[in-house]
Amino acid sequence: VQLQAYGGGLVQAGGSLRLSCAASGRTFSRYGMGWFRQAPGKEREFVSAISRRGGITYYADSVKGRFTISRDNAKNTVYLQMNSLKPEDTAVYYCAADEEGDYGNPRQGYEYDYWGQGTQVTVSS
Repeated sequence: VQLQAYGGGLVQAGGSLRLSCAASGRTFSRYGMGWFRQAPGKEREFVSAISRRGGITYYADSVKGRFTISRDNAKNTVYLQMNSLKPEDTAVYYCAADEEGDYGNPRQGYEYDYWGQGTQVTVSS
């Protein structure tokens, strides 16, 4: 599967952005999906994940209550709605697909088999 993330940009602190990740292929609903981010000089970190049918979601503590992950399997797309953005949310955001679906630990990058190219999110103070 090929993943294309988009929707990043420059926003002031307190603002919102909605990231999208479009997947190719006809088996999107088989994949567990996740969002990760990497800030300059830092390691990649887990942001959020969603089960194959969208019934289970996971969030990093740092974004819980501010970010919402969702998916539309009919559109082969996963979303990340980001509200109340903070300067520390500045990073390149990557979407990823897990062939194992709902098994394994969705918070771990090694669980994912396919990665998108990333989209830059910059939050100014």
